[in-house]
Amino acid sequence: MKNIQEQHTHENHSHNHKHDHDHNHGKLPIVMYFIGLVVALVALFLSEKYLILQNILFSLATISMGYHVVILEGMGETVKNTKIKKRFTPNSHILMGLAAIGASLMGNFWEGTLLILIFSAAHFLEEYAEGRSKREIAKLLEMNPTKARLILPDGNTKIVDVSELKVGDQLQVLNGDQVPIDGMILSGITSIDESSINGESIPKEKSKGDIVFGSTINGTGTFTMEVTKETKDTVFSKILQLVSQNQENQTRAASIIQKFEPRYVSFVLIAIPLFILFTPFLFHWTWSESIYRGLVLLVAASPCALAASTVSATLSATSNLAKRGVLSKGSTFLSQLADIDAIAFDKTGTLTRGKPEVTHYYFADSVNEEQLIDIVVALEKGANHPLANAILEKFEAKTNLNIEVTNQIGKGLTGGYNGKNYRIGKPSSFDTVPDEYLRSNNEWSSQGNTVVYVAEDEKVIGFIALMDIPSEHARETIDYFRKLGIHTTLITGDSELTGKAVGEQLGVAEVIANVMPEDKSNIISEQKEKYGVTAMVGDGVNDAPALVKADVGIAMGDGTDVAVDVSDLVLMQNNLSKLVQAHKISKKMNKVIWQNIYFSMAVVVFLVIVSLFGLTDIAISVIVHEGSTIVVILNGLRLLRSN
Repeated sequence: MKNIQEQHTHENHSHNHKHDHDHNHGKLPIVMYFIGLVVALVALFLSEKYLILQNILFSLATISMGYHVVILEGMGETVKNTKIKKRFTPNSHILMGLAAIGASLMGNFWEGTLLILIFSAAHFLEEYAEGRSKREIAKLLEMNPTKARLILPDGNTKIVDVSELKVGDQLQVLNGDQVPIDGMILSGITSIDESSINGESIPKEKSKGDIVFGSTINGTGTFTMEVTKETKDTVFSKILQLVSQNQENQTRAASIIQKFEPRYVSFVLIAIPLFILFTPFLFHWTWSESIYRGLVLLVAASPCALAASTVSATLSATSNLAKRGVLSKGSTFLSQLADIDAIAFDKTGTLTRGKPEVTHYYFADSVNEEQLIDIVVALEKGANHPLANAILEKFEAKTNLNIEVTNQIGKGLTGGYNGKNYRIGKPSSFDTVPDEYLRSNNEWSSQGNTVVYVAEDEKVIGFIALMDIPSEHARETIDYFRKLGIHTTLITGDSELTGKAVGEQLGVAEVIANVMPEDKSNIISEQKEKYGVTAMVGDGVNDAPALVKADVGIAMGDGTDVAVDVSDLVLMQNNLSKLVQAHKISKKMNKVIWQNIYFSMAVVVFLVIVSLFGLTDIAISVIVHEGSTIVVILNGLRLLRSN
């Protein structure tokens, strides 16, 4: 597994970047901002005869309001990043700081204060938007159990920390308690609210042998359970790990902007002094006019809105999907999901429900069907395999028969009742079969069914057809991608007959069957080369190589831990309609990001032009500039409610 994860990191995640900004400074920045705001208002209402005091107060207000944004982030991160990269790497916030200092030195103290007042306010709004998105995600993760009732050897219980639990420990869960950790019910019947895990609002009935998950809420029943996973390996812990990785990835657009920003700021820092130096000679401006216009241009050229154009959009889209039960390891993968040209699906547990169900059955007219069903149920109760479970779910005995069952390898289940021997086995285990059963076998087998015969004294008297049928939303999901011109492929280790039968039912464009796990990875490589950006949806360990190789790996939430670990997106319910939602929202996210980028660039170009012609001053430039930042943030926040 380590090798798989390393391969995934190298192949697909080379674009991961951590955010440079560390906004965790507590409440001090906002307190200092409001202190500065009060000081600025006091200065603003002073009469002109207190000009010196007024300018001093404006200067103090500017320093107080700009403490967090200009000093800590602008100057602090410029120094920090320059040391790390060993070359000058300026933060765009220092442009505003320099503009405020310049305005104050020219005697325009109020304009300098106004610049920092509006700039800092917009920045705090951006942080609020980011924090709101994080809080939306955190709502899914509030139920983190910390205590458990451990059953001691003498039968008494003891409250212990969840971190102390070991696999095999037995716990008691009372009504209304949180389930402390993943495990299996040993005794008791209850209903459990699993919405924290899979988003499903309807509680699930649970009894002996059923799996339960940590962080879910127990209903009215009390039960005992056995711990089956360590704390770090629970489904809830996996969700926590996925969400913690969310902030460590950015969309391609965000990465481009962050790489471009220092170079752009460096260009501005060189261009503005040259502008101030040469314009008096070129346009016969006074030095005062040249410096002032240079400062206005400095404000106009600041890329604040551009830097904010991706933050609220990506975090809002991610948190929106998290509420819907789709978790991503970063908005990078949502951005890639929007651009896919092909998508491949595993069959079992992904496009299908993952367990066989009885689709058809037939018993000869000459037999007592009710009695034969009683016999079939009695025989299958002695078995322990998926087909037996499916048959028992389909048929209910009217009379519980006590039949001694023998499971013969190659023959199936046999047992005697009322002097006759009954057997349930695969068709090839019977020597003589009437034509009508052969025809039925061929018909249902060609449609992907597994057929078993029921015989009385080796005479076939009926058959049962079973199939792992397509999941509820599989057809509409395939239709959705097909209508968008996205190539769909079914990749399965099952026989070609079964694979094609399922593929035809769902309308999949291509079916590749009899595939080994290592072959799936090669198939994804071929799809990437043939079609372009490719996604893979799977749930099992055998899907892991393909999930790693795909541009976007998507795991079903009920899948294996390995599949979830190496995937980029996780559908917490085995509900493919959530994949459709994810694709729609990812496309909207990309659209909003580019809307913000184009709008931000247009505002910068507009302000630069009007600044060059002397049609604006610092105050107007600041209002327009920071207004555009607010617009892109609010535009991104729309995605919190997007469908």
